[in-house]
Amino acid sequence: MNPKKISLFFLLSGFVFLPPLFVNTPYAYIIRILGITGLYVVLALGLNLTLGLAGLFDLGFMAFYAIGAYTSAILSIHGWNFWAATAVAVAVTVFVRFLLGASVLRLRGDYLAIATLGFGEMTRIFFNNCDSLTNGPKGLPAVGQSMGLVQIYHFTFTDNLHFYYLILATAILGAVFSMRLENSRIGRAWTAIREDEIAAELTGVAVTKFKILAFSVSAVFAAVAGSIFVHWENFVTPESFTFWESVLVVSMIVVGGMTSIAGAVTGALLISALPQILQVVLGGTFIHYRYLIFGVALVLVIIFRPQGLVPSSRRQLELQRIED
Repeated sequence: MNPKKISLFFLLSGFVFLPPLFVNTPYAYIIRILGITGLYVVLALGLNLTLGLAGLFDLGFMAFYAIGAYTSAILSIHGWNFWAATAVAVAVTVFVRFLLGASVLRLRGDYLAIATLGFGEMTRIFFNNCDSLTNGPKGLPAVGQSMGLVQIYHFTFTDNLHFYYLILATAILGAVFSMRLENSRIGRAWTAIREDEIAAELTGVAVTKFKILAFSVSAVFAAVAGSIFVHWENFVTPESFTFWESVLVVSMIVVGGMTSIAGAVTGALLISALPQILQVVLGGTFIHYRYLIFGVALVLVIIFRPQGLVPSSRRQLELQRIED
C-alpha cells in the first residue's frame, strides 16, 4: 500500500478515535480546540479554490462565513431546523458571492484584494449596525430568543464532542470534494487561469465564467462552516468576522502550500491550533510570548519553505524554475 495512504489512514484514525479519550479529563479542552481547528480547515479548503486553484486574491472571505452564520441563526431563531437553515444559508451566501464576483472579477491582483477587503468590512459593519435584523453588536440570539437544536433523526448534538464529529465529517467531505474538483475539467480550467489568464482565454477557456464559478463554489464551504459555528456556539456577533480572520485563513493556505489541499489542511491545523497549544504549554510569564514565537515560526517557514509545508507538485516545480 502507498505510504501516503497509510499515513493518512493513521492520521484520520487518530482524529476519529482519540478525542473521546479526553472527555471528563483535564484535557477536555483539546476537543474544543480540534473543533475550532476543523472549522478553519473547512474555510481554508474553500478559500483554496479561489486563492490557490484559480489565483484570485480574496481578502474578504470571512464576510461569507458571516453571511452563512447570520442567515442560519436568524432562520433557526424563527423555528427552522438546522439542515433547512443551512441549505438556505448556502443558497443566500452563494447568491451574494455570485453578485460580488460578477461585479469585481474584472479586477486582478491587488485591486481585487482591495475590493474584496472592502466588501468584507462593509459586511461586518452592516451586521454591526442593523439592529432590527442582527441585534447589532449585542449579537444573536437576543434576550428572549433561542437557537434551534441540531438533530439527526432522534439524536441531538449537545456537547463539544458531538459537534467535533460533525465538523470532522464536514472537513473530510470538503477535502474529498476539493480533490474531485481539482482533478476535473473545472479544476484544470482554474489552473490555466491562475497560470496565464490571457493564454487560457485564447485556448477557449471561458475565463469570467470559471472565475465566478470558483467564487460561488467556495461560498458553500464558508456558509456550511458558518451555520455549524453558530449552532455550536449558540451565539454570534460581528466581532467574530474581522478582517484579521480573513488574513489568518490566507496565511493558512500560504504556509501549508498554495494550490495544495493537504497544504490547506496542514496550514489550518498549525495556525489555528498552535497558538492555543502554546498558551497551555508555556504557561506563566511565557504565555505573553506565544504570538512572538508563532510569528517567528511563520516567518521562518516563508523564508526557508516558500512553496509551503505540503506543496502541490505543480507549485514545487514552479518555484524550482524560478530559482533556476
